[in-house]
Amino acid sequence: MDSRSDEDDVRVRASRHGSRPRTRQRPAHDAAVPGVVVAVDRGRMTVRVDGPDGAPVRVTAMRARELGKHGVVVGDSVRVVGDVSGQTDTLARIVTIAERVTNLRRSADDADPTERVVVANADQLAVVSAVTDPEPSVGFLDRCLVAAYAGGLSPLLVFTKGDLGSPRDLLRRYAGLEVDAVVVSRDTPVDDVAARLAGRTSVLIGHSGVGKSTLVNRLVPDASRATGDVSKIGKGRHTSSSAVLLDLPGGGQIIDTPGIRSFGLAHVTADDVLAASSDLAEAALDCPPGCGHRAEDPECALDAWAAAGPPARRERLAGFRVLLDAVGQLDPGH
Repeated sequence: MDSRSDEDDVRVRASRHGSRPRTRQRPAHDAAVPGVVVAVDRGRMTVRVDGPDGAPVRVTAMRARELGKHGVVVGDSVRVVGDVSGQTDTLARIVTIAERVTNLRRSADDADPTERVVVANADQLAVVSAVTDPEPSVGFLDRCLVAAYAGGLSPLLVFTKGDLGSPRDLLRRYAGLEVDAVVVSRDTPVDDVAARLAGRTSVLIGHSGVGKSTLVNRLVPDASRATGDVSKIGKGRHTSSSAVLLDLPGGGQIIDTPGIRSFGLAHVTADDVLAASSDLAEAALDCPPGCGHRAEDPECALDAWAAAGPPARRERLAGFRVLLDAVGQLDPGH
C-alpha cells in the first residue's frame, strides 16, 4: 500500500484558478489543547492529549481548513479544538502545527521535485534490514542514511535475522562512517536494541519482510503490529499500512512506518551529506570550486586529508563517498 497520503508534501503544486481567496484573519483558538500526532490514516489523525486528570487521551481529529495544504504527520506537535474527550464517534480539529525540529523526508523518486515529510520531530532513524531472507539492499540502506543526516537525525542500523546469516560484510561497509549498528536474532533478547532506543524518539524504517513489525512487537508487547512472511520472489509483503507512534516500556518512543520499497533523494545534495560530518566539511574548505568530493574529482582536498591521517580517515572517506554515490544514483534504491 502506498503511504504517501500519510506524508506531508512540502513543495505543493500551484492551486487552480478560481479558488476562494483566504481571509487574512484567522481564529485565535486560545482554548486549543496541545497534543502530539501518534497516527495518521487516510486523512484522520490520532492525537494524544492530556486529559482532565493528567492521563493521556487519544483523540480523533481532522486538519482545520485554515491550515491550507500544510500536511500533518506522525510526530507533529499540534493544538486541537473541539471534542477532546476521546469518546467514540467524536471528532476534533487540528488548528496549529508547531515548527518541526527535525524532518525525515523523501521523494517518490529522484525525478519528483515534491518532498514528502514522513515523520516529524524524531531524533534517531533506525534503519532495519535483514541479514538475509530477503537479501539486504545496500542502495536502500545508503539512501536512508543520507536522509537521516540531511534531516538532522542520528542513524542506527538494525540488522535482523542474525541467526540465518552473517552481518560481517554489512558492518564492514559502514565501519568508516562510525554508524552505530546492532544485530538481533529471533531466538535472542532484544535488549541491545532497546538500550539504543531508550529515552529517544526513534523512527523505524525498512523494506517489508525484514522483520521490522516483529521487532516492534517484541519491543512493545501490546503493539500488535501485523507481521507477514517473505514472498516467493524474495520481496516482503506490506504488513503495516500506516505510521504509528508507540511508547517503549523502558522510556522513549518509536515510530513504526509502513514498509517502503524505494527512497527518493531528489531533495538532497552532496553538500547536505557533507554538512553532517564536521571534520570532512572542514577539510573540504580547501577543495577547488565545483569539487564534487568524489574519487575522480581532481585536487579534492579530502584525499589529502585522508592520506595525512590514520587509516581510520581513509575508511571514513570511503564511507562518505558511498553516501555521495547514493545521492547521485538514478535508481531510488530498491
